[in-house]
Amino acid sequence: MSLRIRRILVAVREPSRTPRAALRKAAALARASGAGIELFHAVSEPGSADSPAAVGALEIASRDLKRTARSALLAGCRTHTRVEWDYPPHEAIVRRARKIRADLVIATAQPSGFGNRLWLRNTDWELIRHCPTLLLIVKSPRAYRRPAVVVAVDPLHAHAKPTELDQRLLAAGKSFAALLSGSVHAFHAYMPLVASVQGPMGEPLVWESPEVEEVHSQQVAREFTRVAAKGGIPPRNRHLAMGDVSTLLEGTVRRLRAGMTVMGAVSRSRLRRLVVGSTAERVLDQLTCDVLIVKPRGFRTAVPRLG
Repeated sequence: MSLRIRRILVAVREPSRTPRAALRKAAALARASGAGIELFHAVSEPGSADSPAAVGALEIASRDLKRTARSALLAGCRTHTRVEWDYPPHEAIVRRARKIRADLVIATAQPSGFGNRLWLRNTDWELIRHCPTLLLIVKSPRAYRRPAVVVAVDPLHAHAKPTELDQRLLAAGKSFAALLSGSVHAFHAYMPLVASVQGPMGEPLVWESPEVEEVHSQQVAREFTRVAAKGGIPPRNRHLAMGDVSTLLEGTVRRLRAGMTVMGAVSRSRLRRLVVGSTAERVLDQLTCDVLIVKPRGFRTAVPRLG
């Protein structure tokens, strides 16, 4: 995977409020890569684009976005703005990213109101499913300072991931770590291999064989080592553990004070719709660092073009 960032699209939800964390991180990546930045907002007022309400909203959003573009956080960056009337927001973002051939889309997760923790909302999930470019979801206010980049791989492809996706994830992680003068780490967590059987009254019983578990653990370790070694990850930066993936991944992120986790999203239907399972949802919501979503090779978005 050859990664070159030339155009960064920052999706701004509320032009009247400066997304400081997203701007700071877009600027860091732009300065390191030489990329240009576009601040984009989609106005989704009901009615037609030339209705009084839509026209007024477009003018206000354009004014606010231009003020944001003058932020000191973007000093030294080639920055311009774009406001369009389009709906729904995630489709508007995807359409704009395709039109300008963006290499990276940056969006900010929203605070939950409980402890100001950032959770993914509907637009975030739809971007994860449909955005064809690299997608960086900003969840942490911390600036990138030589960050650890944790790449979550699936060496046994237990979640139907294409076999080449792990190497795309590792390549993306290495590229971002290089841009930010950080380090890249490979991570994988797996659950114990158990067999469920029924007791005499039909009750579920869990039977576990230490010998079978040992064979399974050895197989996972062997495949994880192979994937990490092929991706050029040194042994000291490989993290393999047995247990709940969301708990262990968040623990690894906290221990390394990681600035970014790299994860893959895959299509599981003939309609090419990306389905995010309950485990992935829990992992993504629990993470406190930024998340970079990488699509498999050949992914085609289902978002229609307009005009």
